[in-house]
Amino acid sequence: MDMQTAKGQVAEIIKTRRTVKPDKMNGKLIEDHVVEELLELADWAPTHARTEPWRFVVYSGDRVRSFAERHAELYREHTPGEKFTPQKYQNIKALGENVSHIIVAWMKRVPTHKIPEIEEVAATAAAIQTLLLAAASKGIATFWSTGGLTHHPTMQKELGLGEEDKVMGILYLGYSDEPPREGTRSIPITEKTEWIK
Repeated sequence: MDMQTAKGQVAEIIKTRRTVKPDKMNGKLIEDHVVEELLELADWAPTHARTEPWRFVVYSGDRVRSFAERHAELYREHTPGEKFTPQKYQNIKALGENVSHIIVAWMKRVPTHKIPEIEEVAATAAAIQTLLLAAASKGIATFWSTGGLTHHPTMQKELGLGEEDKVMGILYLGYSDEPPREGTRSIPITEKTEWIK
């Protein structure tokens, strides 16, 4: 494959990657070694001072449903009565039904604080995006969720993270029979860009 073809394929993956909610996934399993390949690609994200702050907790097999059920229970236990809804509880619990793997992506804060936190967050987000693009290249559907208790201190504690570590998202991976949706952007790139020549 020549460089021009490779660039075209990368551009196509970036433009056509879409979020697919877990209820649109079909339950078909991804082989663990394929998920390992995605993680190996994510590990090549940019990182200031080579701190490599991204971390991943991967749930597969029976642990996928167990995680979703536990997340729902944490939501029930730690949500004030006036904000708790049975529907949201059921929605969180159902997130494990059609997916193959769940990956909790988190940022490990460097104890020395030699790198500003925002840069560690950005590096971890770049690793997540790399994983999502790698998944798209293999026909794997993904959903980067920050719902439920993703950012709640309870999730940090549940995962045994440090006080300054941050859960960046819960990634749901699987396959889908849904045709890819057309992409849209509300604001033209010309309105988001200022050229200074």
